[in-house]
Amino acid sequence: MKYWYLYRIKKMDAFNNASMGTNIGFGARFESVPKFPHGLNGIIVSPYATIGKNAYIFQQVTIGDDGINKYNAPVIGDNVTLYAGCKIVGKCHIGNNAKIGANAVVSFDVPENAIVVCERPKVKIKQ
Repeated sequence: MKYWYLYRIKKMDAFNNASMGTNIGFGARFESVPKFPHGLNGIIVSPYATIGKNAYIFQQVTIGDDGINKYNAPVIGDNVTLYAGCKIVGKCHIGNNAKIGANAVVSFDVPENAIVVCERPKVKIKQ
């Protein structure tokens, strides 16, 4: 069954011009099939990442390791929602039932049932 899921993901990769960073036999570990409400548009997942059950992953999400050590990849809990454009980078743990807002950059541990959003941009007007 695992190979069938990975086959389906790779097939969606080719069709949607996205990359999951996985290969059959090694790669990102999914506890169950993630849900992609907007398809695989621009989703990048480190081959060392671990993603829990019932994950919702929206478009343009990046889940990446730090590039130095393969053990420094994110671990994402169950029932996590990753909204459009968010980036989860480095060795961090995202707790169960957490929500990561659009365009948020996370490189730290997030507790269970937490919501992470970007700070509102500030506009400075020169006079």
